[in-house]
Amino acid sequence: MSSSLIFDIKRYAINDGPGIRIVIFFKGCNLHCAWCHNPESISPKAEKMYSPAKCIGCGACVSACPHNALFLASEGVITDANLCQVCGKCAEVCPTKAIEISGRVMSVSQIMDIIEKERTFFDQSGGGVTFSGGEPLIHSEMLIELLDECRERGIHTAVDTAGNVKTEVILEVAKRTDLFLFDLKMMDDELHRKWVGADNKLIHKNLKAIANTGVDIVIRIPVIADVNDTVQNFEQTAKFISKLSGTKKVVNLLPYHNIAEAKYAKLGSNCKYQRMTEPSKATLDDAVEIFARYGIRATVGG
Repeated sequence: MSSSLIFDIKRYAINDGPGIRIVIFFKGCNLHCAWCHNPESISPKAEKMYSPAKCIGCGACVSACPHNALFLASEGVITDANLCQVCGKCAEVCPTKAIEISGRVMSVSQIMDIIEKERTFFDQSGGGVTFSGGEPLIHSEMLIELLDECRERGIHTAVDTAGNVKTEVILEVAKRTDLFLFDLKMMDDELHRKWVGADNKLIHKNLKAIANTGVDIVIRIPVIADVNDTVQNFEQTAKFISKLSGTKKVVNLLPYHNIAEAKYAKLGSNCKYQRMTEPSKATLDDAVEIFARYGIRATVGG
């Protein structure tokens, strides 16, 4: 069985598919959205996160480090990135969890054992498991094994993806999942490159391809002021979605919220933090109306 790096597991989730769900977050992403609210998901490697406010200066981590990569200073614990191997020994002994390691290798059987413990909530609420990230489709071998296991056990599955992978990969996943939560950032390719770090041609191709299979799709659009909150973008997006095969797609408009600043701080120099701006209620209301004109039900949140 395969294994991959997992950076979080969220139980009792109600916004990542129908019913009560457990969400498995794969580490590693092949896009670099300027507004990313999970910066610890971007790197495919394990990362150390440090919260100076939690640090009591006990020095336990310094003593535990087998690579002599840590020292205690007036501003807290300092890590020598050239020596640190991200082994996690410091995090294991930290009494206040000021040091955390984002990402641990888990196998299919380990994850399925965790999923099985949530079955009561699935059965009572019509829920299931959602595989998210990062980008779960860059872990396609393990993802497919997990989807096959879930289907065999009668567990509803959803895959949260930005769709920036080979078409044959996403079509294999489409054979196995019950639902896609598909992130559609913006229609203009040049702006997509600027804000997301890649063009959107493959993403649009893949959304069309999975729509042709008949699999259920909910389209999720992050809305960020002065980035993609224009009437033109909403019009172009609605027109594109309205032409997809199958039943009319539901659209979730996800307004940007400044909730990740602390995470960027914990990662230190590993990630650049760029403060973005929340869209106005009027903008979101206008977007809902635009989608409605194309026969598409759009909701704020989801």
